[in-house]
Amino acid sequence: MLNLMMTRHGFTTAGEVMLGGTLDVPLAPRGQEEAAALAARLQGQRIDRIVSSPMTRALETARIIAGDRPVESDERLREMRYGHWEGLNFDEIPRQDPELHSRWESDPADTHPPGGESGSEVASRVLGFLVDLLDSEGISESIGSSDGSAGPASGPAGGGETERRMLVVAHGTINRILLCVAMGVPVRDFRRRFVQDRGNLTVLRYERGDFADGAQLILSNDISHLRKPGEISWSIPIGLSSRK
Repeated sequence: MLNLMMTRHGFTTAGEVMLGGTLDVPLAPRGQEEAAALAARLQGQRIDRIVSSPMTRALETARIIAGDRPVESDERLREMRYGHWEGLNFDEIPRQDPELHSRWESDPADTHPPGGESGSEVASRVLGFLVDLLDSEGISESIGSSDGSAGPASGPAGGGETERRMLVVAHGTINRILLCVAMGVPVRDFRRRFVQDRGNLTVLRYERGDFADGAQLILSNDISHLRKPGEISWSIPIGLSSRK
């Protein structure tokens, strides 16, 4: 069994409303605090692997959470390329490209920003990441071998470990598309169906024999560690959208 924990990097120096995409910006002090809060929540918990997007804001988040544990990076976890929309805020884009923005809002899977990626293109690289991950962890090996005999019962290390725990640190769009791929949800719905706040904790579970689209959603976008005691963890500040 693999428990795949996910988080989105913390708040960055780019601010609240800028569409960052591949712009490589660092964490702001607030983002460092968000990462530290998640680190405190996970303190004492065994995490077997930590894999991050290679972008600065994600790596900084991962290293704060990791402490003295190693952090791997994977190019396939880079944020979606938004092309000429990068650096704009969510009010400027529809004014600049009203027709294209309208098409992208209705179907971000098959529509791409000018010079950027479509959701389906991102899903392809995310799928590759998940397939390789499950294979390396011994999860999606065939349940039976070609001669009909059962496959090995233990994980890739050959020991008696029955549960692996992994943390992925990436980005808002990447994480939502990963959730679509992992749960068999149409990619065109990634902005409508999933929320990924900065510093959240999301957990997927793969049982032995599952394939990339066979995950169970155990915990979704939990930010209780970022809220004050008694504060509702799912509230959205006035004026902000959960789909950004």
